[in-house]
Amino acid sequence: MTNKIGESEAAVEAVEAVEAVEDRQLAHLLDAVFRKYHYDFRSYAAASLKRRVRAALIQLRCQSVAALEEQMLDDPKTFTALLRYLTVQVSDLFRDPEYFRAIREKVVPYLKTYPSLKVWVAGCATGEEAYSLAILLAEEGLLERTLIYATDINPESLRTAEAGIFDVERFTRFSENYLSAGGTGSLSDYYAARYSSALLDRRLKRSILFSDHSLATDSAFAEVQLVSCRNVLIYFDRQLQDRALGVLRESLCRRGFLGLGNKESLRFSPHGPAFRELVAEERLYQLL
Repeated sequence: MTNKIGESEAAVEAVEAVEAVEDRQLAHLLDAVFRKYHYDFRSYAAASLKRRVRAALIQLRCQSVAALEEQMLDDPKTFTALLRYLTVQVSDLFRDPEYFRAIREKVVPYLKTYPSLKVWVAGCATGEEAYSLAILLAEEGLLERTLIYATDINPESLRTAEAGIFDVERFTRFSENYLSAGGTGSLSDYYAARYSSALLDRRLKRSILFSDHSLATDSAFAEVQLVSCRNVLIYFDRQLQDRALGVLRESLCRRGFLGLGNKESLRFSPHGPAFRELVAEERLYQLL
């Protein structure tokens, strides 16, 4: 009983502490993260980061941002835990099915003209989008000549992605998405279920290279025909958005394709004039 009371009091104190997350405290924390661990969140949108830091304070039971910073600097495990809050790791197979249908119908005909293909999924989280594209390309007869780069800044997420094991209960929704995205078979053809888990087909994994990459600090590393970077830019401030779009643009071959999230746009970016809208409602663009 005493332990439960103590835990309850700690949770209340943490909730009270989160009300005091100010710009200067957030800036100091992010500077410490950059100096110690070389992850740069300093140009991420402040409002979103404040929400995530508040959640981290409660779950990690720190009574202030300063206490969280001190604990993080002393204990790398605390940083690993904090990283889960600072990065967004929510996705589904064939999330936003219309996007994948548009790729199948409008982009794939161009991709079929290349003897070999490279695709980049930037901000891949736990890998669902990369596997979705692999399935789509397999059904279009392109996967065997394709290499998919799937990158993220969170090593824990990358390990999950590389394992390719997901909760089997999620596959009812995944299957609905797959069919809405124009799937030509059954999603069950691409995974094996055992108990509460589903293991994705190794044929998909062979075409995907999962690796670390930060749009905040790293540069383009390959020339690709398609970049899919969805629901990443919305967490950046304008300056970092422009930097990231520059990296994505530099990675594309001539007439290459760029896919963004449904709340993202090139409309106000200095890189916008370099692209034409291919499917405006699905934020698919083609480099001129």
